Amino acid sequence: MAFFFSILALFYFVFVPFPNERAHAIDLPQSPMSNYTSILPSSNFYNWNKVRLRYCDGASFAGDSQHGNGTSLLYFRGQRIWNAIILDLLPKGLAKARKALLTGCSAGGLSTFLHCDNFTSYLPKNASVKCMSDAGLFLDAIDVAANRTMRSFYKQLVSLQGIQKNLDPNCTHAFYPEPSLCFFPQYILRFIETPFFILNSAYDVFQFHHGLVPPSADRTGRWNRCKLNVTACNPHQLDALQGFRKDMLGALMNFFRNSSRGGMFINSCFDHCQSALEETWLSPTSPRIHNKTIAETVGDWYFGRDEEAKEIDCPYPCDKTCHNLIPAASTTDFLASNAPGHNYRGTQFTLLLLLLINFFLFVVSINLESSFENDFVM
Repeated sequence: MAFFFSILALFYFVFVPFPNERAHAIDLPQSPMSNYTSILPSSNFYNWNKVRLRYCDGASFAGDSQHGNGTSLLYFRGQRIWNAIILDLLPKGLAKARKALLTGCSAGGLSTFLHCDNFTSYLPKNASVKCMSDAGLFLDAIDVAANRTMRSFYKQLVSLQGIQKNLDPNCTHAFYPEPSLCFFPQYILRFIETPFFILNSAYDVFQFHHGLVPPSADRTGRWNRCKLNVTACNPHQLDALQGFRKDMLGALMNFFRNSSRGGMFINSCFDHCQSALEETWLSPTSPRIHNKTIAETVGDWYFGRDEEAKEIDCPYPCDKTCHNLIPAASTTDFLASNAPGHNYRGTQFTLLLLLLINFFLFVVSINLESSFENDFVM
């Protein structure tokens, strides 16, 4: 029996019924995921069992610490939550999986980097297990004020949540005495042994707004119009964006050249998370590179139909298939941070809150050997 588990920060659970099979379903309010079932029959994974893990720990399922002030305790238990969920799923069919794909977007994409090999270790040795990160390639970028805002933020996060002990030991050893760098995907990527696919925009909107141009680096708001509408960016700002793209491709060059089992789809759309919605994943108007959609490229990679499933787009503005989604609501939330008196520590706190509530998709897709006696919804 096929079933669909789901864990997602800002969406509701949906159960996907399959042909000729009895299935339970939940009546959902309209949401971006409401169209998900309509695209699955055209997808390579439409008849897979799917599990979405609800994200709430603020550190991509990697933290394990507690802090007290004498009267109360604050717990960070992301790593324990991850372990408990996987152990719960194993007797429900995950232990019999023949094929599995671990994927997620944004903080979930980062979590995919962090947990890919661990996920593989739970499954049968003869299972085909692969991982895909969507919009999770958060760069160790230098912002427009020549600061490393994201590095400082991640260092504090790793310390606060006790993440270091859950990072890849080979990576932390290689980057000693800066083990917190292994929270960045670009540094952990070469230590991941499971086949991996990277889906990312070279002009990722979240990183553009909060990594390249965080409020602390733009106190006067000179970037406000550019953030709201890329066509309003001046030549200097466009140069900075092209530099960010160059840094991303540079971080991926070793993977691009030397990973025989890896795949990628790096397009030039101003977007963040492209696998969750029909219009960007698989539709007549989806973004394309060399006339291939994201879904087609991922499918070719996973099922081995293309030995070189690695697509890199030309620089902005050459790609005419982009939707260039600039989320104004996300941007305007940060405009207030540019007011007088805004400080760097405030920016880091804002980033922490954003990571706690940021749009997140973390999916385990499982193709099981045998049927199940019961239908499930979670």
